[in-house]
Amino acid sequence: MPNSPRAIVDRVFTAFRERGYRHYGESVTELEHALQAATFARRFGESEAVVAACLLHDYGHLLHDLGEDIAERGVDATHEELGARVLAEWFVPEVVEPTRLHVAAKRYLCWKDPRYRDGLSEASLRSLALQGGPMSEDEARRFERHAHFEAAVRVRRYDDMGKVAGMQTPDLEAFRATVEEFVRA
Repeated sequence: MPNSPRAIVDRVFTAFRERGYRHYGESVTELEHALQAATFARRFGESEAVVAACLLHDYGHLLHDLGEDIAERGVDATHEELGARVLAEWFVPEVVEPTRLHVAAKRYLCWKDPRYRDGLSEASLRSLALQGGPMSEDEARRFERHAHFEAAVRVRRYDDMGKVAGMQTPDLEAFRATVEEFVRA
């Protein structure tokens, strides 16, 4: 069936398999990064919705053809919005919204804890500047009221962790049941 959970996840996983080899300024590929973020979330006992969001949070990077060095060229592809727009057709908000908000969560954490910024990778710092820099207090207070605020911050933390060159992780198929669980009925 073309819209069964299996068929939808097949489409998503195909994008990872066909384009996940790309880098985005980090020492890991898009696929490695997604698998690492999801693996860390699972290791730390996160809900399956957060695990799925971690796996899918950078899906938007797989959907554009702007190149791997876009941030270095001063381009923000708004991958979080691009990915969330497509994922919202298939998945529940508990997965889509933390994915959409993971960039806002970075901006929030930079506002909330200036030391957080010190731990960001060079690529994350470069993209932070393109994404608007740390939030203002008004932006941060609005963000804190979002229904998926806490999950977005957790996804962001695993996003930051998932940049370990050579880390061994389970493959995509190890996350299939989790992702299929959140396909909209």
